Amino acid sequence: MARNKHPEETVNLILDVAFRLFMEKGYEHTSIQDIINQLGGLSKGAIYHHFKSKEDILIAVTDRMTDASNQMLAAIRDRKDLSGKEKLKTIFKESICRPVQNDIFTVAPGFWNNPRLLFSLLQDTIQNTAPDYILPIIRQGIADGSIQTDYPEQLSELILLAANVWLNPMIFDSTVEESCRKFMVFDQMLKGFGLDLLDQEMLDRLQELTDIYQKNK
Repeated sequence: MARNKHPEETVNLILDVAFRLFMEKGYEHTSIQDIINQLGGLSKGAIYHHFKSKEDILIAVTDRMTDASNQMLAAIRDRKDLSGKEKLKTIFKESICRPVQNDIFTVAPGFWNNPRLLFSLLQDTIQNTAPDYILPIIRQGIADGSIQTDYPEQLSELILLAANVWLNPMIFDSTVEESCRKFMVFDQMLKGFGLDLLDQEMLDRLQELTDIYQKNK
């Protein structure tokens, strides 16, 4: 058997196909054979050369989904010209306004049909994103006086879970109106912590993404 000269291309192809099938059929209803059937002639051995199991593919899909976002978070976290509060607002704006969000919402993944994928994303939020990116920003905000809380760890988790899960129309199948109402409540909650982070541009963008999702689901 000839040596694969482009293993990275093979891995990317497997992940592209797996992501699409997980979104369309759900993780539990997608088999390794389903993935093979969409690989344009690659064999089962090609998959198992790179991944030990479907679970490993799921982990790789999740890692790839979060990698670009984490690069953006790290860049903002490490800026020297912003207060902690300003960094949080910048994160909210850049996260929701990224053009790639249009592609994600157009694919219209139904996370309620993908419990394994949803759990993997939640786990990454709590174990990695919150402590590695949001918590240092909140600690900086406490030090510079722009954020007031006695519970920085819990606040970092709460902000991310509310923003990435509760506000996500792909998880709760929210309508544009429901997304708007949730945004307003989230805004009130943040202001209760002294965090005036959200604005009309963000609300308009959330409504736009929700509309894209509803039209393509």
